[in-house]
Amino acid sequence: MQQQTTKNSGRRQLTIILVMAAFSLGGSYLLFFSAKSGSSWGTTNNGAFVQPPVTVQQLDWRTIENVPLDTSGQWWLWTVSDQCSDSCEQALQKLRAAHILLNREAKRVRRGLTTGSSFVPPEDQPDLVRISSGGGRMDEGIYIVDPNGNLVFFYPIDINPKLLLADLKRLLKVSQIG
Repeated sequence: MQQQTTKNSGRRQLTIILVMAAFSLGGSYLLFFSAKSGSSWGTTNNGAFVQPPVTVQQLDWRTIENVPLDTSGQWWLWTVSDQCSDSCEQALQKLRAAHILLNREAKRVRRGLTTGSSFVPPEDQPDLVRISSGGGRMDEGIYIVDPNGNLVFFYPIDINPKLLLADLKRLLKVSQIG
């Protein structure tokens, strides 16, 4: 009788262990596929990922003086505008303020501007780099570029700078490069 009880107890424990393993495995598959489909979960970023992936090498980034730009070790806030009108100038002012709000991380980020017009940057923005892009046409807006030269996020030109700043701070916090 004692042996029968021990045998049933062992089977019960084995059954419980297998049920728990199946439940956790099934739950993990369910979470994975629901996250993958995007039905109930989303991303925490405010910008749109640049699709298909583009690099500054493909865009042939150069200064206005036709000198190739070295992007290694620096994050970039790159503003692209056909004609730098009032909205573009306001965006540049807001990006300058966002850059200042980065505090000690500000030295890791540079700002650039590509425009089709002969726009002269304001005197209060001497750190704004004029960039020519000969390798392709990009949509008007603001891009975050990583230190490897990959365009990461895209934002419309009239984005609230707080949203862009939140994404940039998150990227700088988790980045092992630049």
